[in-house]
Amino acid sequence: MELLDVFRNEQWLFYTAIVLFGLCVGSFLNVVVYRLPVILEHDWRRQCQEFLEIESTEKQPVEKFNLAVPASTCPHCGHRIRIWENIPVLSYIVLRGKCSACKTAISIQYPTIEAVTAIMSVAVAWNFGVTIETVGALVFTWTLIALTMIDLHKQLLPDNLTLPLLWLGLIFALFDTFASLHASVIGAIAGYLVLWTVFQIFRLVTGKEGMGFGDFKLLAALGAWMGWTMLPQIVLLSSVVGAITGSIMLVIGKTRRQQPIPFGPYLAVAGWIALLWGNDINQAYLTHLQ
Repeated sequence: MELLDVFRNEQWLFYTAIVLFGLCVGSFLNVVVYRLPVILEHDWRRQCQEFLEIESTEKQPVEKFNLAVPASTCPHCGHRIRIWENIPVLSYIVLRGKCSACKTAISIQYPTIEAVTAIMSVAVAWNFGVTIETVGALVFTWTLIALTMIDLHKQLLPDNLTLPLLWLGLIFALFDTFASLHASVIGAIAGYLVLWTVFQIFRLVTGKEGMGFGDFKLLAALGAWMGWTMLPQIVLLSSVVGAITGSIMLVIGKTRRQQPIPFGPYLAVAGWIALLWGNDINQAYLTHLQ
């Protein structure tokens, strides 16, 4: 409690801690975005081989591969990243965006995710203050960032992230943190069924699958966090953002007309906005109607 009192009395200290912690979490999210899909692919391949009773011809890795080990290395030359080379954002600037060993360019994604995570963390802290809501909203935000980047790269929303996010939303609802338990449970059910229904109708009409099951689970998780009343806003906002972004990408030639576009990032953006400012948006809309 003493630390909380210090943060409440010294707001600058609170936001400084949020920025620093957000940068560190952003660095970890880079690891999650890269390694989690690889880990899942290895597990799926092993499970398929076991099910089909096929002996693996792949060489077994010399060391474990998970989110903690091995230590980060340069993907080009294998140079092991030292501590001073792994300081969020700052190391990228000092190294001028290049590996210290082979001088190969480092992807701008790494400092971008670190900086965006810190900025979004500050927005959460600014909106909720020194409260338990901030703790929950930070975890919510960081998970959405990881899901967004993985879906953009792999068109995959891992159950390892979406399902814990859903259950955590229900746990917070037990204490009426962001929504009541009643609204949260209905939100989780409705969130899944809404996109599942759209998926089934689209498949019946076109014979194609318009989205993945991960999208259903993500919207269910958003419904669990914010309740069923926020679902129309989330679906509408994500559809608008997706349509605008998709149109721009087509015009500038970043994507082809038949190329599938992941819907998860748009749901994530809409869900994050709804968590922070959803009530204000609904109130402004209702006031405009009067």
